[in-house]
Amino acid sequence: MGEISALIVDDSSVMRKIVERALRQAGLAIASVFEAASGVEGLDILSSQRVDLILSDINMPNMDGLEFLRQLRSQNLAPGVPVVMITTEGSEDHVREAIIAGAQGYIRKPFTTEQVKERVLPLIGA
Repeated sequence: MGEISALIVDDSSVMRKIVERALRQAGLAIASVFEAASGVEGLDILSSQRVDLILSDINMPNMDGLEFLRQLRSQNLAPGVPVVMITTEGSEDHVREAIIAGAQGYIRKPFTTEQVKERVLPLIGA
């Protein structure tokens, strides 16, 4: 796969940068990264931009990651694009909910580049 574009949805700008850096360190050739501070912003971006990968935090104000994922699917935005949830939750319930809602995987904070490689690269055929 050539260069990809990614959407990172997290209410922390620092965490968005950490996720982007981890993706690059994992060996992904990233052409562009779109950043959203909430699920609402993420949906707005997806209404006008095409992406190859979406990473979303679960716990966010306004619209959390699970609702973002449900809206993404119900509005048929980014069909076929893999979604990876990023969570601090140790709770298996949140992860199960995310998978049921259509996420292809999840990464727990704090994460390593190796975990990003393992969980994300297979989803985009890299």
